[in-house]
Amino acid sequence: MTKVFETNGEAETKALASRLAQLVKSGMTILLEGELGAGKTTFTKGFAEGLGIERIIKSPTYTLIREYTQGRLPLYHMDLYRLENTGAEEMGLDEYFDGEGICIVEWGSVVEEELPQNHLLIQMDTSLIDINQRTLTISAVGEAYEKVLKELEDERKD
Repeated sequence: MTKVFETNGEAETKALASRLAQLVKSGMTILLEGELGAGKTTFTKGFAEGLGIERIIKSPTYTLIREYTQGRLPLYHMDLYRLENTGAEEMGLDEYFDGEGICIVEWGSVVEEELPQNHLLIQMDTSLIDINQRTLTISAVGEAYEKVLKELEDERKD
């Protein structure tokens, strides 16, 4: 199942992410794909707010994984871009994916073989006309993820 959402500005992107955070369940994985500057970290900030996380969210580009544990569910924010040439076999990512938290993975495509089969994939694209506009194409793989995506779409229609 795939749905497309349009946002206009950082606040709308964060609001969509915040609402999604209220719908997810423990152990879910969200993959974020998009060019540099597409809004992946902005999305994660909104998601964290939706979980009730009050800490400042920073991109984990150099640390690879940042853990935020004080919200409704733990959030594990991963940026795997730097693993493109080395892979992630020895990193123990399955401990995060099989845990009780939510994993948000930027650039998961560089280590596809390490990712859970069921997930939400969010492709983020910026408008060529207006850099504040985003198109978020969300694909759900797995029944639980399809349910979450349907709920998100139904709420956006209201």
